[in-house]
Amino acid sequence: MKTVAGIFHARADAERALESLRSLGIAEERLNLLTQGSTAEELADEVPTTETEQPGMGKAMGTAVGGALGVAGGMHLGAVVATSLIPGVGPVLAIGMIGAALLGTGGALAGRAVGETLEDSIAPELPHDELYVYEDALRQGRTVVICAADDDEQAARVRSALEEAGAESIDAARETWWLGLRDAEEAEYTGGDFKQDEPDYRRGFEAALHPRSRGHRFDDDLERLRECYGEACERQPFRRGYERGQSYQRRLGGGDQS
Repeated sequence: MKTVAGIFHARADAERALESLRSLGIAEERLNLLTQGSTAEELADEVPTTETEQPGMGKAMGTAVGGALGVAGGMHLGAVVATSLIPGVGPVLAIGMIGAALLGTGGALAGRAVGETLEDSIAPELPHDELYVYEDALRQGRTVVICAADDDEQAARVRSALEEAGAESIDAARETWWLGLRDAEEAEYTGGDFKQDEPDYRRGFEAALHPRSRGHRFDDDLERLRECYGEACERQPFRRGYERGQSYQRRLGGGDQS
């Protein structure tokens, strides 16, 4: 499967995008939405709740902070619904299997080490490398739509439908996020040429935001970093970026939540 995501300024636009995806024949269980502002109590007022979980969900509805609700039917996707309080973001509502998993299977949105995986067909496509972009979007009151497409061809159609509905791509959102931080990071940078070192510094900064890195010191995470980034992680700008990324995460209240 191929995960495709888009960010919307308004939830209503995101919901219209979901309708467009349905018209493409995307199965309901492949559609997911993340949006800010619904607590468990508010959700309970909107939809009937049950203590049981959806088939195949295992313990994926568990969360490290706040609580998660398993909901039978209801809402726009008629699927799994979860809520959680996300540090630095606030209450978040997730609709759909991937959306719920991001609140409870160790994704950055809920910290590490909680819950179990979804079915094998879905779990490998959870976009952990993008979660900090989702968090930033939610922090700004935006809504994220995530679709698990069958293959590259369907993913291209999904991407086109999201763009036509007014979505900002994850790549564009990532660049906007970095531009919002760049001047402050350059001002703090000493002992080198920031413009020259920026690529390695930024890679290190973003590496620190991966769920598996959160709460880990650089040396403790070095083996995984070598596997993912090769010799880049041996360079000083990368390490400095990693340490600044960890500091950034702590400021937002999203450090180690295992």
